[in-house]
Amino acid sequence: MPGSVLITGAAGGIGRATALLLARRGWHCVLVDADAAALDRLQAEWPQQARAPLALVADLTDAARIAALGPQLPPLDALINNAGMSAGGAEVLAGVEDGAAQRLLALNLEAPARMVQACAPQLRAGARIVNVASGAGLRAIPWRGLYSASKAGVIAQTQALARARPDWSVSALSPGFVRTELVQRLIASQRLDLPQVLARIPLARMAEPEDMAEALAFLVSPGARPCAGQLLVLDGGSSVYGGSQPLPPTQLTALAFDTPRALQAASIDCAEWQAALAQLPSAAAGYPAVIDGRALQAPAGGLLAAVLEAARAFRARHARQASLTLLLPPPPAAVDWQLAGDAAAARMALSTLAAEWGAAGLRINALAPACAPADCVALLDYMSGARAQFLTGQVLMPALP
Repeated sequence: MPGSVLITGAAGGIGRATALLLARRGWHCVLVDADAAALDRLQAEWPQQARAPLALVADLTDAARIAALGPQLPPLDALINNAGMSAGGAEVLAGVEDGAAQRLLALNLEAPARMVQACAPQLRAGARIVNVASGAGLRAIPWRGLYSASKAGVIAQTQALARARPDWSVSALSPGFVRTELVQRLIASQRLDLPQVLARIPLARMAEPEDMAEALAFLVSPGARPCAGQLLVLDGGSSVYGGSQPLPPTQLTALAFDTPRALQAASIDCAEWQAALAQLPSAAAGYPAVIDGRALQAPAGGLLAAVLEAARAFRARHARQASLTLLLPPPPAAVDWQLAGDAAAARMALSTLAAEWGAAGLRINALAPACAPADCVALLDYMSGARAQFLTGQVLMPALP
């Protein structure tokens, strides 16, 4: 059953889309934003059948204001630290004199930790905490001030909190380019070159806020517990693309997130995986989703060959808008040095396929769990279907604490 969730930066972009989605799904939302007028606009379009939200105006660069939020909060099942700011045009060393750099760090890096501390007395057992990071935290983005540094810090902070509090489920989401109000204004003013951006995204489109909302809705669900300590990179494959040539454009439009999934299990010989996949909803027609398990039986040094075989079989049957999810064995504790390159080669082949297939709307991801198949049902439900149609080129390694 849905519970209660606090969302920071709730009044615009990803936060707004997430709040509306969770409200439609029965969550009680606590909305926190510094923009009182934007919060009023969000409440004016609140779903009629949804429970009325609790809206709190707060500047999260102010540590005292964050601390004061605690007594105002109801019991919480989830916390989404989404609020953040950029510093377009600024060099890394800029912003010290006028305080801009400190405000950015206060909101992007310090506020998530302070929110956890403020909410801790109200967080129920097993609460889910999700920090919204950025692809900028995985690679340096120049002339955005300390934005990349702050987001790299959030990713590390997420992983450390997950280790320190295994009783919670702490994860992070790393979006790529998302068509928020701010990004749309940059495109309209020609400060952002849209064709240049799309030429580095294998799926050849920019994400919509709703793509991120679907991911956050999964990460705050109880089924996301095996993702504790994990970073979900949702960027259309841009983080795995390293080519110097522009990627091909696409003529495809995004599918509706509620498009039924037509599930096909391929080479699944394990009874536990068969039982887990039987729990996934499937339709006779819809978004083709293949879950392939042949790599689970791969001999030592044979993972790359199994991945390529699965990819060939998938590509022979699907020309556009379909997903392939590979089931991989967990990394062995020890491996002969002569075979040590096989797993790395397999992962890079998967990333390369994601880049080559993206314009056709074909996605490829892998799951290498260190937990039971039954614990991965919710994750597979999300990643194989249309709700995750901006997820490609990723190898997820879920585990239970």
